[in-house]
Amino acid sequence: MKRIFCFLGLLAAFHCTTSANMPTERVDTTKVYELDVVEVLTTTAKRSTPVAQQLIASEDLVRSSYGVDIPSVLSLTPSMIATNETGIGIGATSIRLRGTDATRINVTINGVAMNNPDSHSMYWYDTPDLISSVGSIQVQRGAGVSTNGTGAFGGSVAMTTDALSPRLSGSASLSYGSYNTNKQAIRLSSGLIADHYVIDARLTHIGSDGYIDRGATDLKSYMAQAGYYGDNTKIKLLSFGGSAKTYLTYNGVSRKDMARYGRRYHDSGQYVTADGPFVLEDGTHVDYYDDQTDNYLQINNQLVVNHSFNDLWKLNATLFYNYGYGYYNQYKDDAYLASYTNLSTSIEEADLIRHKLMRNHLGGVNVAAEYSTRDLSLIYGGSWSYYTCPHWGTLSWVDGLESEDVAGRWYDNDVTKQDANGFVRADWIVVRGGNEGELHLSGDVQYRYVHYKAWGTNDNALWGDEGVTMQPIDVDQRYNFFNPRFGVSYLSDNHLAFASVAVAHREPTRSDFTDRYMFSADDSYPKPERLVDFELGYTYTAPRLSLGVNLYYMLYHNQLVATGMVNDGDDALNTNVDRSFRRGVELMASWRVAKWLTLSANATLSENKICDYVDELKDSPTFGQNLGDMTISYSPSSVGSFIADFHYGGFSAQWHTQYVGKQYFTNNEIEALSLDAYCVTNLNLGYTLRRADGCDVRFGLAINNLFSTLYESNGYGYSYMWDGERYDEAFYFPQAPINLLANITVNF
Repeated sequence: MKRIFCFLGLLAAFHCTTSANMPTERVDTTKVYELDVVEVLTTTAKRSTPVAQQLIASEDLVRSSYGVDIPSVLSLTPSMIATNETGIGIGATSIRLRGTDATRINVTINGVAMNNPDSHSMYWYDTPDLISSVGSIQVQRGAGVSTNGTGAFGGSVAMTTDALSPRLSGSASLSYGSYNTNKQAIRLSSGLIADHYVIDARLTHIGSDGYIDRGATDLKSYMAQAGYYGDNTKIKLLSFGGSAKTYLTYNGVSRKDMARYGRRYHDSGQYVTADGPFVLEDGTHVDYYDDQTDNYLQINNQLVVNHSFNDLWKLNATLFYNYGYGYYNQYKDDAYLASYTNLSTSIEEADLIRHKLMRNHLGGVNVAAEYSTRDLSLIYGGSWSYYTCPHWGTLSWVDGLESEDVAGRWYDNDVTKQDANGFVRADWIVVRGGNEGELHLSGDVQYRYVHYKAWGTNDNALWGDEGVTMQPIDVDQRYNFFNPRFGVSYLSDNHLAFASVAVAHREPTRSDFTDRYMFSADDSYPKPERLVDFELGYTYTAPRLSLGVNLYYMLYHNQLVATGMVNDGDDALNTNVDRSFRRGVELMASWRVAKWLTLSANATLSENKICDYVDELKDSPTFGQNLGDMTISYSPSSVGSFIADFHYGGFSAQWHTQYVGKQYFTNNEIEALSLDAYCVTNLNLGYTLRRADGCDVRFGLAINNLFSTLYESNGYGYSYMWDGERYDEAFYFPQAPINLLANITVNF
């Protein structure tokens, strides 16, 4: 595979170097026009929409498409933090926005929800190199506009796929860097065929050994698109996805083990053996299971139709079907065999290899129609989707047992979820003052229906007086959510001011239902969450200077906050708190010092509190106590970035320094269960050789963690009592010191 990519890359470079000696194709310029990106009416906000928003520039996407996941680019925006388990920004990456985790950040592509309906998370490595196929990214902070899928409780990321090229074209990209990180990609576009049709395809491979020991990543992806462009109708059929194989690194490492064995150490897949090649501090010989991996295949299919009936009406409709199949392999050392109910043996403990599997289907339709006049815009829309996913587990080997003795499933459960919504959004220009600006009134009202069912047995073993049983699952919950949003905005050439209030609701995740017994003192179901979000913002924009400030006050009822514990699959365990809030100020500035230099910065100062927090974790040393107002877990009070963007001729350089304040793993403000503040700097260099015939070659070098800061971007922890003593257990995900990633991309 890599040889094929390298050959295609060399062929592209040869084309660029020889094209000057070949006849130039004549193009009828009357038929060549910019083919629009997919127009999405449902999930994107207009400039006049009274929400805190930021559009990520296309040049930021281009210069970051070395192979890193999209969260690395999202971290350039206010209040956004990117985390990574392998230490180099490739593989298991995630984001937090205003202190909320990935399960509360709505992500869409062409209006189709990408958050897993079960876990509510977006797994970026399941769609590798998506950044190379994205045309625009809009980040909305706060409740945002009505969206599809799970509610936005910290913000949303609305993406559209890239515009198809009207000319016969293509590109080849090769990257290589530290820790054997590499990328090979090839893209070809047919150009406009018969004045109406375009076909476009991309293939990518991304691999890395990872900074964390054995933190290897092997990602393969594709994107195939076909477009029809008529006078009033645009149709785009696309399929994208790929396969991901990553070594399991989600268990983190304690500070004690980092001091003993180094920052790259983790013990996933570790087992004791008499002749193991690795020796622990106490002299124990160990080895590691080679196939301790997470494996996932995801295929996303969309049919997008945009049609303009006349100057007043236009329609956007999308049919979608997503397929996913995944499993991970785990070596368990000295496992209690009674926890595996498919076994019948008198052996109490033994090493084993187990597999956890899932297969999901998600299908549905999004529809929206817009009516617009000079002073009024109305959007009517809705979405319906149906999700099904069985989960089960098998054993392939148990030490001391024959293969026929380990057959069968040790847990087996099914999930279905129906999600439907309808909304009306209005933007009315009540005052049109010419050069003095416009005053807009906006309203957005959504009704959302969710029916979630789960049944069978889970992978959690319950120890009772009558022996061991697998945890039964019996969930059948219906939710009816009413989400209104109202606001006012004033905009002119230089000024934009807005104020808004929005109500949003969100249902619990699968883990909130199934793993609640691990920490809750009762058998109750988790409650759905409600958010009331107040936003007040102002932006001044001039040719060389832009300034912005945004105030937010997010009031929550029954917010599901992280306890600091995780389940066996690294999903955060959450508990409802009655009253909590997030409030803060977001500051933004950008100054174009000269044609070749732009300086920009953003900062978020916030307070994130649970009101009168009562510790309800049954094994906690402070169980049942009212601890007063406590800081919400994983919510830094300060986040800031400084960006210097230099470009002269074909040369460009981007300096990005980000500071992230201290974070607690639990809601008890325990110092031993916290993540230290950190400040890290990345430098992105590039040089582009351009030719008159449209062919160009871009050389890039990403220097990550320029000053080799020793920091951890994420972690988890919990407290417990044992023999009258309190213990605090914390685990971290260290990030790599200075590391390089070089790239050459040929566009032809």
